[in-house]
Amino acid sequence: MTPPRDLMGTLTHETVLRYPWRRRAIFAVLIVIFALLTLYPQRYHAAMTMTPTDPASLGLSSALGEFGAVNSVFGNQAAVEVVLKVGRSPNVRKMVIDKLGLVKRMGFANDHDADRWLEKAVELRSLRGGIIMIEAWRGDAAFARELVAALADSTRTRLADIGRQQTEYKRTILLKLIGEANKRLAVTQTAYDNFRLRTRYAQPANAIAVIGTRVAQLQEIIRSKEVQLNAARQFATDSNLSVRQLLAEISSLQQQLDKARALNSDQTDSVGDVVVKSTEVRELERQLTIARALHDNYERFLDGTAVEDLTQGAVVRVLEPPYIDSARQYNLLPMMLMVLLAGLALAMEFYLLRPPVGDGRVGA
Repeated sequence: MTPPRDLMGTLTHETVLRYPWRRRAIFAVLIVIFALLTLYPQRYHAAMTMTPTDPASLGLSSALGEFGAVNSVFGNQAAVEVVLKVGRSPNVRKMVIDKLGLVKRMGFANDHDADRWLEKAVELRSLRGGIIMIEAWRGDAAFARELVAALADSTRTRLADIGRQQTEYKRTILLKLIGEANKRLAVTQTAYDNFRLRTRYAQPANAIAVIGTRVAQLQEIIRSKEVQLNAARQFATDSNLSVRQLLAEISSLQQQLDKARALNSDQTDSVGDVVVKSTEVRELERQLTIARALHDNYERFLDGTAVEDLTQGAVVRVLEPPYIDSARQYNLLPMMLMVLLAGLALAMEFYLLRPPVGDGRVGA
């Protein structure tokens, strides 16, 4: 019983390919056709490269840091991944479709068909070193370059829009904080001014410091007067006019010293009064300093948002503008079919040279 033939045996014995020269001619013609289709129509490879940028590379890091504008559109995420995600987003493809008029230009029924075509027609991929490449293969070199350039511009525009949205949100929050800081500053400033008016201290800290040293000054003056009194008593009695004057001065100074040493805060310019007023003025000055610092910082950050707006358009840096690769581009599908046919032809020739046992050789 003859065993059934395999696929190769069937092709070589029971089809038009059973005749050697006819088979070789068919394969030769098909291989030549697919070879021509591999080369023609010619395809062009358009590409460009860009990389995410940061304020430091623009020389603005110190200026941005001074104004508190240190955030960027990339945040703490990998910048390359953000650019790739934005570049592959439907919003960016819609911008490219509208910019190039692809629906009318390519004859699509609607934007959805154009979006599906564009997603396959243009490729974004990352290279080593944080470089992003945009590529397109088309039969029209100018159109391929337009696709690449439009996608790059749309990606940069979208990234800038995202950055401006972040800045606008930050500006809204800062304006609210500045309004609250203004109210707080006004309240603390009013309280501080009222304290100055109530105590008649133009500079409360200096005035309180002077009052605080008054006790030591009075003690020093009293000791000096006592020395003068002891010296005068060596030459005169207490009924002497000079001695009586010194005694009166010492008595008056002692009364002033007693008042200054008083711990009762109701006694003006006393130790108790100085303690209460110094505590109050320190608290008022602390609140006023905090309110001013918050207000100034919020205003500085608000100024920084203007600097951020100026730098949003430079979120990516173009390394190579759109160009056409000079290397010859081959049509892959015809090339693969050509290789497949060549392999099949060789396999059939080898099969006929050494056919399986029981399978006769086909003559010319």
